[in-house]
Amino acid sequence: MARAILVVDMLRGFLEEGYPLYCGDKARRIIPNIQKLLQQELAQGSKVFYLCDHHAPDDPEFTMFPPHCIEGTAEAEIIPELSQYSGEVIPKKRFSGFFGTPLEGKLADLKPEAVVVCGVCTDICVLHSVADARNRDYPVEVPIDCAAAANDKVHLFALEHMEKVLGAKLTRVTVGQLPKLRFEIPDSVLAGDTSDIYFVRAVEILKKEGINPVATMEVFANRGGILCGIEEVKALLEKALPEGNREVWALSEGELFQNKEVVLRITAPYQSYGVYETVYLGILAHCSGWATAAKECVDAARGIPIISFGARHVHPLVAGIMDYAAIVGGCVGCSSISGAKLAGIEPSGTIPHALIIIIGETAKATQIFDKHMPPEVLRISLVDTFKDEPEESVIVAQALGGRLQGVRLDTPLERGGVTADLVKETRAKLDLAGFKEVKIFVSGGLDLERIKYFLDEGAPVDFFGVGSYISDAKPTDFTADLHEVEGKPIAKRGRIPGVTPNPRLKRVL
Repeated sequence: MARAILVVDMLRGFLEEGYPLYCGDKARRIIPNIQKLLQQELAQGSKVFYLCDHHAPDDPEFTMFPPHCIEGTAEAEIIPELSQYSGEVIPKKRFSGFFGTPLEGKLADLKPEAVVVCGVCTDICVLHSVADARNRDYPVEVPIDCAAAANDKVHLFALEHMEKVLGAKLTRVTVGQLPKLRFEIPDSVLAGDTSDIYFVRAVEILKKEGINPVATMEVFANRGGILCGIEEVKALLEKALPEGNREVWALSEGELFQNKEVVLRITAPYQSYGVYETVYLGILAHCSGWATAAKECVDAARGIPIISFGARHVHPLVAGIMDYAAIVGGCVGCSSISGAKLAGIEPSGTIPHALIIIIGETAKATQIFDKHMPPEVLRISLVDTFKDEPEESVIVAQALGGRLQGVRLDTPLERGGVTADLVKETRAKLDLAGFKEVKIFVSGGLDLERIKYFLDEGAPVDFFGVGSYISDAKPTDFTADLHEVEGKPIAKRGRIPGVTPNPRLKRVL
């Protein structure tokens, strides 16, 4: 069965400036995400329906809203950015794409396995179309980074209502793909220096006895999460396992796995990989723990981007891997150079307190930063060092003459930390001073509860920087068990002998 993609009101009247119901810059940010969604879905054979406002000049709706998207006008046209993606246009005159349209019959003919709803506005036409799809018992998905509303408060309300009341599944679209990585495995790891000694001794004994059976090892976890580290494990096994006598099956990097689900299966002569059980379990344990924590933050933020700031909380030799795992989990950026290189992105950062304190003035420090940094580096100033944050934000914005792209609030606990009211006041002061385009970044001890607090209070946060919640994540316990030796099913007590079926595994070596 195909999937049905409902693209709601991605029209010029809502997405281009100058029209009375223009939804703003935040709505325009979802355009590349919807492009990515359509690319993915069309490649898989999904059917796309464009649900488009087409009003008569005397539509009764205009007693509530300004006249908009009148049929035959440019306002009612699908935005050019989506014109290359094939789909069927269904004109509508009310909030729901089902009301007075042929959509219901088309879906009945298609019998989709799921209905995916995206577009604008989250709290109006997206919400009502989702409600009607759920009333018809369709499984519904709403990619939260492919929906937008006039403001964050109503956007978040609608998402929560669709998930908690209507039973829609909230998802995300990954806009960027991780690069094809070539992890380098250190000689010390290949030599077995980081392995448990009993594995080294066991392989040594087998070598001396001349015993080297082809054995199948399966790896599973004690809880579900986001799989990360499998690319590094593949690099290890590619070096360790003999060509022509190896078979490795695995889930993909970033894929969701369940408790006890087999995520990795290795079949090869045991001596070739027996030493490395400690290594591949450790890689998967930490990387999947970090990635899962990152995804928890991303899900809690409901579309507000998360940047990983956790490098300072871990040993420098693993800082890059930790940040890479955070990207796999859904963060849009990270602070460490090594993590950004692994993820194929540019590192994210603002200005440290140290530079501001040495220069002696936030605005001057930001001007110097602007002077010496290349144009591709974002101009984001830390504004909690010397003055009141809203006041400092305006001073810095004025000093940079329109080049300031964002301010970061990282107020210490000694001064009460960052609060929702502080964010609101900063936004209001920037807007009143004519700096509506300046974004607000919030960091400092953020966890799921703190993120939820800002959203519940309607704080206009544009980005969250999360550190220790990701870096301190509990590793996911993975276990490795032999299930076959020379084709004979076998297992320790409590486990079922033989290969464990998992059709989601793909052969990777």
